[in-house]
Amino acid sequence: MKEPLEQRGMPMTITTTPIGATLGAVVTDVALNSLDDDTWQDIHKAFLEYAVLVFPAQHLTDEEQGAFALRFGNIEKLGPRQKASVAPISNQKSDGSVVRPDEEGYKLLRGNEGWHTDSTYMPLASKVAMLSALVVPPEGGETGFADMRAAYDELDDATKEKLETLSAYHSLYYSQEKAGFQHKTDHLYGFHDKGAPLRPVIKTHAETGRKSLYTGRHAYEIPGMDPDESETLLASLLEEACQPPRVYRHPWNVGDLVVWDNRCVMHCACPYDTRHPRVLRGSRIAGDSETELAPTFEDERAEAFHPTSSNVSRLAHQ
Repeated sequence: MKEPLEQRGMPMTITTTPIGATLGAVVTDVALNSLDDDTWQDIHKAFLEYAVLVFPAQHLTDEEQGAFALRFGNIEKLGPRQKASVAPISNQKSDGSVVRPDEEGYKLLRGNEGWHTDSTYMPLASKVAMLSALVVPPEGGETGFADMRAAYDELDDATKEKLETLSAYHSLYYSQEKAGFQHKTDHLYGFHDKGAPLRPVIKTHAETGRKSLYTGRHAYEIPGMDPDESETLLASLLEEACQPPRVYRHPWNVGDLVVWDNRCVMHCACPYDTRHPRVLRGSRIAGDSETELAPTFEDERAEAFHPTSSNVSRLAHQ
């Protein structure tokens, strides 16, 4: 049922239609390329409530998507060559061909099929992310979203109490290796020498105060716990969390834009025939250092360790 949310006693300027899971709503009656401040406040309120917002048929330019992304905060750059607020998430190269299975781009895209939260393997994690669709395959290629607020709520009290005291390391080296891919330490985003951030397994949202599970495919090795026990616990939490009714899979149409809250939502790419191009444009919003910055520790999979609180690649300038 459509819900015209209310604010200050007046109907909101947007229409939100819940998608039927514990998270997510479709937002209509809005043009993101001509957003006024009052409408932005309506969107932000809906964002904090639903955690995933789907905006059909917006057909934004890169500049328009970048302007919308900046409403949420500072842009997180995914590499030294990214100058704009939007980065390609694509299996199509500049010459029109698709990436081959032996290429690094293919390996990264395949790794994204595991449930994850963006940038937890960086010192400063992302707080918000968005994707828009330019080219979609004929079948498959959806993006899945999982509600970690509802996953936490489903835990029994004893498990909640246990998890409150636990943290886990996060590493893109680890998650890619587990998916069957290895990568050297270089300037590419995530394959850095900053170390593995240590993040709590239970996260309290900075704006809503709600608690969520905070794990995903990048998480490994809980300090003070036997490695096998740690792996079993993290895997079971992830498996149970990403089940209906806590999951929504968005079937992309060209022009769609989806924005989600990385502080309480995991996501994944769904498989498709990679002989067909799939071209999305992504924007990530950097987390606030007060809540998303984590200490880092040596990652045995990296070739060096130079701890820092910055996400900027030191290796890119060598």
